[in-house]
Amino acid sequence: MLAAADLRSGDRVLEVGSGGYNAALIAELVGATGTVVSIDIDPDVTANARAALDRAGYPHVQVVQADAAHGHPDAGLFDVILVTVESSDVPPAWRHQLAPAGRLIVPLRMRGNTRCLTLRHDGDHLTATAAVQCGFVAMQGEGADPVTRIRLYGDDIVLTLDDPTTRADPERLAAALDGPRVEAWTQITATVDEHGVFESIHLWLASQPRPYGVLTVDRHKVGDLLDPDNKFTCPTLLGPDSFAHLTLRQPRRGVYEFGDHGFGPAADRLVAELTDLILTWDRDYRHGPGPAITVHPTGTPVPATDRPQLLVPRRHTTIAITWPAPIHDSKDPQ
Repeated sequence: MLAAADLRSGDRVLEVGSGGYNAALIAELVGATGTVVSIDIDPDVTANARAALDRAGYPHVQVVQADAAHGHPDAGLFDVILVTVESSDVPPAWRHQLAPAGRLIVPLRMRGNTRCLTLRHDGDHLTATAAVQCGFVAMQGEGADPVTRIRLYGDDIVLTLDDPTTRADPERLAAALDGPRVEAWTQITATVDEHGVFESIHLWLASQPRPYGVLTVDRHKVGDLLDPDNKFTCPTLLGPDSFAHLTLRQPRRGVYEFGDHGFGPAADRLVAELTDLILTWDRDYRHGPGPAITVHPTGTPVPATDRPQLLVPRRHTTIAITWPAPIHDSKDPQ
């Protein structure tokens, strides 16, 4: 995150989420002419950060106990706002307190997929110039946006919904696990050292304008009942009484094949849809640049496009995930 922030001598930096250590690193990077303000909602956290910074020789770093959703307006504009907690939205204060050429580094959660975005002003909205998969503790206070967690098998299989437009019936989805499992395999493979491939397919599946959630599964307790591709955030297509999720198998060491498992009365249809999405990703987007991610203040228009696009509505913004033109449509043979 510090590298993404491109910190320079003399920069004015607002750190959201205090601990002390990271603020000290920022202070070293911006130098004696820079300004560092670290803000946190928890008074115990700010007290510990203040004490640690003083002991370590950084009394000039400002520590503020407040709700970071409001930023720190008393300090003027910041060259960098660096958010070290997971957020589902971009409060107006962050955008308004960011200098015209500033960088906002924020772990933004989009349908259960968190990406550390480097955001910059782009007219009336913010555009991500970089995105890295990550995980952080969730924001507290006014900026907190709790997800919906549905227990399908006690605490061992939990479906998480992170989209106000998605509804699910817990009893019907849990009952789907009592029926047979539908399987399909795609012959699409990936190696463990193929950079970004797994985060790419996760974001592609999350980007579909249809009911979607992520599964968290304790593999040690569910046995062969459920085999997710990722035990923390497994992409899952949803129906009223059925679901299908991404899975993997290992045909040989270091190589994984993508497939899908489905449960419930509509499992065959959902598995077919998920298989088609995997094949489309592999053909058109796997080797491309990935999607453009933009953040638009609520009430401002999001440009229309004929490319695959998902709009994630939040309180203050709409997040647009827009995939490029399919590779096979390009006139460039390379």
